[in-house]
Amino acid sequence: MLVDSPPEQRAETAPAPPTRRAIRAVGLLVSLGLLLLVALASIAIGAKALPLDQVWHGLFHDTGTYADVVVGDRISRTVLGLLAGAALGLSGAVLQALTRNPLADPGLLGINAGASAAVVTAITYFGVTSLSGYVWFAFLGAAVVGALVWFLGGSRGATPVRLALAGTAISAALYGYLQAVMIMDDAALGKMRFWTVGSLASATDSTIEQVAPFLAVGTVLALALARPLNAVAMGDDTARALGANLNRTRALSMAAATVLCGAATAACGPIVFVGLMVPHAVRSFTGPDLRWILPYATVLSPVLLLGADVLGRMVARPAELQVGIVTAVLGGPVFIFLVRRRRTAQL
Repeated sequence: MLVDSPPEQRAETAPAPPTRRAIRAVGLLVSLGLLLLVALASIAIGAKALPLDQVWHGLFHDTGTYADVVVGDRISRTVLGLLAGAALGLSGAVLQALTRNPLADPGLLGINAGASAAVVTAITYFGVTSLSGYVWFAFLGAAVVGALVWFLGGSRGATPVRLALAGTAISAALYGYLQAVMIMDDAALGKMRFWTVGSLASATDSTIEQVAPFLAVGTVLALALARPLNAVAMGDDTARALGANLNRTRALSMAAATVLCGAATAACGPIVFVGLMVPHAVRSFTGPDLRWILPYATVLSPVLLLGADVLGRMVARPAELQVGIVTAVLGGPVFIFLVRRRRTAQL
């Protein structure tokens, strides 16, 4: 569903009245407060119940006890959830603007498929067994696919349709390869089963250190593209009239989305729905202005991801449901409700 914004909605990208800007700013502060509460809940609540005094002790007086170790693991998990959630939300918002499709997500351009195919290759043919090894292969796979999609869909002038078609075709081929390898290799199937559902349970300080620089670079690049992407979202002719460099903006947007989604997928596995739902929901109250959509998506996407992770730990105690399962189960009905209740938010 590729759409151009009607004239009355295009005007939303102009400077908002002071009252509207104030409301959006207050809303962003409220969102930050909500993020802080969810992050604290992620540290305090787990598959194993701990008294709050032990959680407090683990936060500020770590002496190496079992409870302190558990709290430390939850802190790492929460930090990874914050980083990965922000990355998925930002990449989804950028791709929705890039393709002018309010239902686009990082999977549309094959980034998730590239990361997954690279991981199964690493397991099957290179004997990689550690998460630290998966990270680099997954990131490399996402980067290669992002470059390939740009080459196929943009080498003769990038358009939203060409990029989407190239990403869909590459995704289909890579998922076919992934399924074939997993069917032929039972060991790869067993190791991939946990990774492909998406989880924060394997979070470690080492993993965070490896992906954090990429996420930082991708975040800065994505936020810096807000103004040129506003022009691109209005349509090619309007963007050219406004002086936007379409190919450069699209190339940088592809790079930002690939880095963000590739790093998040490498660390957590392919987590669905976050990059689709949050930017779409945010647009319903910010309007199509990416100068507001991107910051809101950066803050609220971790709220969704960490909230789903906490829920997954609570509903299956003493075991837990992986966050990728929870976001898929909860996210689908919520998204359908929003689409049916309101007219689909245009870009």
